[in-house]
Amino acid sequence: MLGREPKDFDVVTDARPEEIRRLFHNARVIGRRFRLVHVRFGREIIEVATFRAIPRDVSEESLPLDGEESEERQEIEDDDTPTEPTDHNIFGSQEEDAVRRDFTVNALYYDIRDFSVMDYVGGTEDLKRGVLRVIGDPELRYREDPVRMLRAVRFAAKLGFKFEEKTAAPIRDLAPLLTTVPPARMFEEVLKLFHGGYALETYELLRHYGLFQHLFPLTEKSLEREEQGFPVTLVPRALANTDARVNEDKTVTPAFLFAAMLWEPVRQLVGEMVARGMNSYDAMFRAADQVLKEQLRHVSIPKRFSVPMREIWGMQDRFERRAGQQAFRLLENKRFRAAYDFLLLRAETGEADRALADWWTHFQTAGDDERRAMTAQMAPASGTGKRKRRRRRRPASVQAPRHE
Repeated sequence: MLGREPKDFDVVTDARPEEIRRLFHNARVIGRRFRLVHVRFGREIIEVATFRAIPRDVSEESLPLDGEESEERQEIEDDDTPTEPTDHNIFGSQEEDAVRRDFTVNALYYDIRDFSVMDYVGGTEDLKRGVLRVIGDPELRYREDPVRMLRAVRFAAKLGFKFEEKTAAPIRDLAPLLTTVPPARMFEEVLKLFHGGYALETYELLRHYGLFQHLFPLTEKSLEREEQGFPVTLVPRALANTDARVNEDKTVTPAFLFAAMLWEPVRQLVGEMVARGMNSYDAMFRAADQVLKEQLRHVSIPKRFSVPMREIWGMQDRFERRAGQQAFRLLENKRFRAAYDFLLLRAETGEADRALADWWTHFQTAGDDERRAMTAQMAPASGTGKRKRRRRRRPASVQAPRHE
């Protein structure tokens, strides 16, 4: 309806999960709290939900996010295993299903029988007007599930919509509720926020409504400081680069995203530790530990991403050492490309030396002879430093006798 290609389709029906399973021999009921059906269609899996109603005696806080029941994927291993219905599986009519969804523009149904759009909540008109509006009382809906505030920002940024006044009004005051959301769930939400191709707009809205500080509190605090009178711009530049890669169908990794998000607090802490006399290597190691420990209280970061993050950070100091074989060894490192891209990002903001970034850019494309010449130029000038005395080996003829 907006002239864009949909990311996916949610399939929903009035048939109960058991009925769907009987209709398709290759169907499988999944989920214990919220029952869904996976129907195999060639190599594809079609996830089918049943219309649901909001239970009167159960807080919707325990319901899955609207249109995202697929996150509840605890599989029932035996198709014949009886599943006791619970209050989480109270099914209803199509209209009841629409009312329990979050935003009006996210509660439209496409009827494949006559190719019509069915709208019970005024979503079609809001879509035409470019307005994002919560279904029901916004404050109540946000309290039921604080992640809805993040979804509101994500939809607004993605679609270019404006918030309806009542939808936006409670967000600032209720933003601290995000601290009650499990960090593991927040990790998935952060990826949706920043890996969709509209990360920069999302970031600006998150900060505008006071949500960002509850996702990355140390980053928010570090952004309040200025470098020589200029604001720190690495995060927005990193997000703009991420958007460009997503829109060009290039790969993006959470490791680079989180490395950029947390770099400023890490860098500032390293500076404080070095000023107290600690060497830069130990300072980087300890600063990374402290920052990650604090961050994991808000958004979890799996080790498969936190380990590359540390390597990207640690390699920034190594870029300064270019003499002899050091540059060649660094070039062969499996994290070199990500760390080099990070160096370029730092150079764009003025935090790293542009000449250093240019040197590494040239070094990658140069031939072997030119590379050796480049690294030779980086060697200390003769006589300017202390030479390490080599220990002379005693000639074999005068070696002390061995004792048997």
